[in-house]
Amino acid sequence: MSSQGYEEELRSERGYVAGLYERLDAERVRAKDQLRAALRYEGGTPMDRDDKVRATAREVRRLDVADNGLCFGRLDAISGEHSYVGRIGLFDEGNDYEPVLLDWRAPVARPFYTATGANPENMRRRRQFLTRGRRVVEFTDEMFGRPGDGVRGDGDAALLAAVNAPRGEGMRDIVATIQAEQDEIIRLEHPGVLVIEGGPGTGKTVVALHRVAYLLYTQRERMERHGVLVVGPNPAFINHISRVLPSLGESDVVFMTPGELLPGLRVTAEDGPAAARLKGSLKILDVLRAAIADWQRLPERPIELGLREAPLRIDAATAEWAREEARASGLPHNEARATFTEIITYVLTERALGRIGHGWLTRDDKVAWERLRAELVKELAEDERFTATIDELWPILTPEALLAPLYESAERLAAAGGDPVLLRADGAAWTVSDVPLLDELLDLLGPDKPADDTAARERKAQAEYAARVLDSFTGRADSMDDEDHLYATDLLYAEDLADRFVEVDTRDLAERAAEDRDWTYRHVVVDEAQELSEMDWRVLMRRCPGRSFTVVGDLAQRRSPAGATSWDTMLTPYVPGRWVYRSLTVNYRTPAEIMAVAAAVLAEFAPTVAPPDSVRASGVRPWATRVTEDELPLAIDAFVRDEAGREGTSVVIGPPGVPGTVPASETKGLEFDAVLVVDPDRILADGPRGAAELYVALTRATQRLGVLHRGPLPTALAGLARDEYASSPRTRPE
Repeated sequence: MSSQGYEEELRSERGYVAGLYERLDAERVRAKDQLRAALRYEGGTPMDRDDKVRATAREVRRLDVADNGLCFGRLDAISGEHSYVGRIGLFDEGNDYEPVLLDWRAPVARPFYTATGANPENMRRRRQFLTRGRRVVEFTDEMFGRPGDGVRGDGDAALLAAVNAPRGEGMRDIVATIQAEQDEIIRLEHPGVLVIEGGPGTGKTVVALHRVAYLLYTQRERMERHGVLVVGPNPAFINHISRVLPSLGESDVVFMTPGELLPGLRVTAEDGPAAARLKGSLKILDVLRAAIADWQRLPERPIELGLREAPLRIDAATAEWAREEARASGLPHNEARATFTEIITYVLTERALGRIGHGWLTRDDKVAWERLRAELVKELAEDERFTATIDELWPILTPEALLAPLYESAERLAAAGGDPVLLRADGAAWTVSDVPLLDELLDLLGPDKPADDTAARERKAQAEYAARVLDSFTGRADSMDDEDHLYATDLLYAEDLADRFVEVDTRDLAERAAEDRDWTYRHVVVDEAQELSEMDWRVLMRRCPGRSFTVVGDLAQRRSPAGATSWDTMLTPYVPGRWVYRSLTVNYRTPAEIMAVAAAVLAEFAPTVAPPDSVRASGVRPWATRVTEDELPLAIDAFVRDEAGREGTSVVIGPPGVPGTVPASETKGLEFDAVLVVDPDRILADGPRGAAELYVALTRATQRLGVLHRGPLPTALAGLARDEYASSPRTRPE
C-alpha cells in the first residue's frame, strides 16, 4: 500500500470509528433515560422494579466502559465482506439491527484472533488499530493467503506495542491482542474444571479473566443470578486484577483472598510451615471431629435433680445412651443436642411417672398419663438446673469457641489426637490456614441458635396470600379458592402486604455474595492455585456446587508447604473425569534477557520444567552489584530515585527483614517495568521453597532487572552482568 493509499484508508477508518462513538453516545443517553424511568417505575411489584433497575444499570455500565478502545480492528473476508471487532456489540436499528461492531466474544469475531496464513478461516486480511482516546492513530494489516496475494504487514505490531508499553497501577485487558493459543482457552466449552498452567508472563491470569467475561456473555441467563468468584493470593494481587472485568463490562464478580472466604473473620497471624502443612491436610478433619466429640461429655458422678416430689438423677449410663443416639442421628453437633436432650428428658420423665403415679395411676389411663407426662416435660424444660446440666454435657458451640481453646490447651489437643505443633498462646489469632477449618466447623457444628422460624413462616404465608390476591385482580392467575370472595379492601390489603413483606435489597450481587457465607457461585476462578491446600479446596467446592472452575497456576512456583504437588491429587477427589488441562508456553511479559537468568534458577530446583519462551528482547541486560552493609540502603535509594524519573512502575524485592523491600510472595501475579532484587542468597536460604521465591522475584520485570547482593552471588545467577558498586548513585551499568 502506498503512503497516499495508507493515509486515505486511515481517514476512512477514523471516520467509521468516529461514527461508532456517536452511536455509543446515543445509546448511552438512551440507557440512562431508561434507568431513570426504571427507578420511577410504579407498576408491578417491588421485585419487578428491582429487576428493571438492575438490568438497565447493567446496560449503563456496559456502555460506560466502552470508551477506552471501543473498536480495535477489522476483518476482511475472501467474499469481500468486512466487519469491525470491538469491546462491545453495536447495531444499526434502522437496518434490521445489522451489526456495525461485533462484540469480541461473538462467535463470528473469533477469526480476528485465530486466523493465520496457514489457516485463514476464509479471511483475507486482519487490520488492527492503534488508538489514543477516541482517535485511530495508525493501523497495521496482516494479509492471509498465498505469497504475492498482497503486502504482508506486521501482524505482531499491536501485540509488541502492548507488551512494551509502560505498566500502570493495575492489570490491563488484552481484548485487542488476544493470541490464538489464549483464545482457544478463553472460548473452551467445558462444563467442569479447566486448569490453565503456564510459567511467568504467559498471561494465564488475564486469560482466565477474559474466559469469565466470555462465559458471562455466552451463559448470561445461567450465571447472572449467582455470579462469579475470583480468588487470588493476596490483597495486592486482587487490587492489581480487579479492573480487568469491569473494563470488559462485567461487574457481577466477587474478588477475595483465601483469608476472606469466611465473612467477618479477620486474619492477624501467620502459621509456621509445619502447622500450615498439618492444617492444610485432610487429616485435620479427624482432629476437628474428635475435638467436637470431646465436648460431648458424660457426668463424672450422678447429677441430682428434683422433679415435683420425685428426686431424680442423670447418671453416666443415661447420658451415654443419649449421646450415642444423638451421634447416630447424623446431625451437626448443635442440632443433635435436641436428640440428646430428648433422650435425657424421656428417661427422667419415665422415672418420675413411675414414682409419682405409683398406686393411683395405671398405664391404662392414657389421657391422665399423657397429661402428667406433658406437665413433667414442661417442668423439666423450665428447670434451671436441668438446662445447666444439658449445657455442661452437650454445649452449643461456635467454630471460634471450639478452635481457639483447642489451640491453647495441650490437654484438649492431645484428647483430639492433634499434633503439639498446633499449640499457640493466643488461640483466636487467626491465620489463613484457620479459615478452611472454621468453615468446616460451621457445617460440623450447625447453627448456634435454635431455628425458630415461626414469624418467618407467618410473613411468608401473608406474602403468598397477597400475591394470590394481586394475581386474581390482574388476571395473571386463577389461584384463589372457589369459596374466596374478593373485595376492594382485599386488593388494598394485598398491595400493602406486597410492599411490606417483599424485602427490597438494594445491594448489587457482588455485595450480597461477599457477605453471605452460604452464597453459591456459578463459576469460580482460582489464581495461584498451586498454593491452595486440600482443605482450601473443600471450602471452594462448597462455594460452587456445580463444580465449574477455571484454575490458574504454575506448580514450579509453589511456595506453600500444604500446596499442590499435582493437579490430579487436588482435583480428582471432587471432579473425577471432569477436569481438563491446558498450558500456555509463550512469555508475553518477561524479555528474553531476563528470562535467561530466571531459567537458570528454574533449572536448579525444577529441572524437568521448561521455561516459557519470551516473544521479545528488551535490549537491556540484567545486572548485579555487590554492596557492603552500609552501601545497601544507598543503592536501594538510588534505584528508587532513578526509576521515579521514568514512566512505569518499579519494586524492590528482598528477604524478610530487609528495610525498603517487599517479600516475593507479595508480588506474585504482579508485574513491574523495573525490579531490584536484594540479597538473592538469603531468599534462596529462606526455607525449602526459597528457590521458587527467587524465581518469582526475577520474573516480575517487564523491562529492567537489577540485583544487589552482600554475600556471594548464587551460582544460578552467574549470567548477570557484574557491576561493582563504588559509592555512586548509579545502580546499573551504562
